Amino acid sequence: MGAQQSVNAGKAKVDVHVDLTHMLCEALLLPPLRSSSVAISQIVGRISLKHPSLFGSSEKLDVILDKGINDSNVVVAFRRPRPEWLSQQSFVIQHSMTPEIAVHGFPADNFTRSGSRGVNLNRLSLGVELNEPTTSNWTSGTSVKFEHIRPVNNDGRSIARDHDGFPLTCSGNLHDNMIILKQESGYADVKDNSFLRVNFQMEQGLPLVPKSLTFNRVKCAVSKGIKLGPTFLVTSLTGGSIVGDMAPYQAFAIGGLGSVRGYGEGAVGSGRLCLVGNCEYTVPLAKHLEGSLFMDCGSDLGSARHVPGNPALRQGKPGFGVGFGYGVHFNTDLGQIRVDYAMNAFSRKTFYFSINSGTGT
Repeated sequence: MGAQQSVNAGKAKVDVHVDLTHMLCEALLLPPLRSSSVAISQIVGRISLKHPSLFGSSEKLDVILDKGINDSNVVVAFRRPRPEWLSQQSFVIQHSMTPEIAVHGFPADNFTRSGSRGVNLNRLSLGVELNEPTTSNWTSGTSVKFEHIRPVNNDGRSIARDHDGFPLTCSGNLHDNMIILKQESGYADVKDNSFLRVNFQMEQGLPLVPKSLTFNRVKCAVSKGIKLGPTFLVTSLTGGSIVGDMAPYQAFAIGGLGSVRGYGEGAVGSGRLCLVGNCEYTVPLAKHLEGSLFMDCGSDLGSARHVPGNPALRQGKPGFGVGFGYGVHFNTDLGQIRVDYAMNAFSRKTFYFSINSGTGT
């Protein structure tokens, strides 16, 4: 929910932001699940501290804390001033704790919700990011980071195996270590009556430390929007692939808001491959009010069996899903209020309610 307050403390600026995105099932409320579909679990508070000149020479320090009911994320970024024509360099430390629902969660209520089996990921990373100067419609960035990932249970204790006794890490130990070289490129061409956006990401695991994971993970997303009279049509296609060493938590999860609506988070499936298509047609209904029709579909392309431990197959996830529905969007000064109604292939219906202030979370 887009509530934000800024406070100036000397040269530092503190931003406090609260975001709310939740879904409500049409069916009667079931016993509480620690899942992505419990409305209260989607409340996220953000505290952001920004200092424009930490040591008096325009060094920038950003500290961001996101805290939800079941997860947390802390990012500390330090940026040194450099000429605009050179790559902008940042030193970043990040720590997060998140429930591993998308891969290890179990589908409930005909796949409209995903419940937790008590697996959480404690992730610590530190590295350097280089952002190239923007040229025309292109953006580019490169980063090198070290990641330490440790599965824990709901009590915070390290665990090596899931509920069924299968390994949670690639190494089979209580943690995985990896050094990742990441390249990301983006293209955006926005016009009055259309837009085209392309995003390409590639991660390469480097074998520079003992038992470090060696892999190549690629993801590409393309979206196209075109104005048809007073209406607007947006289509998008996202695909991904990972080869080499792999832990289950690295699988591409399919299902949920931003993927295939009508399904819980990861309830469609998870695999070494993924392909997700989305289409939404928006029609103006009144001033500041829009209606939309949408259809989403996604598939793991039969790659679920190649994920260590076969978590998707053990949970009975179908591997392919289609969702469709309609919604209304109301544009206000606080942001866009969206109410979407989606139905999956099992004729189960879900309401999605969100308020997007346009502020990054």
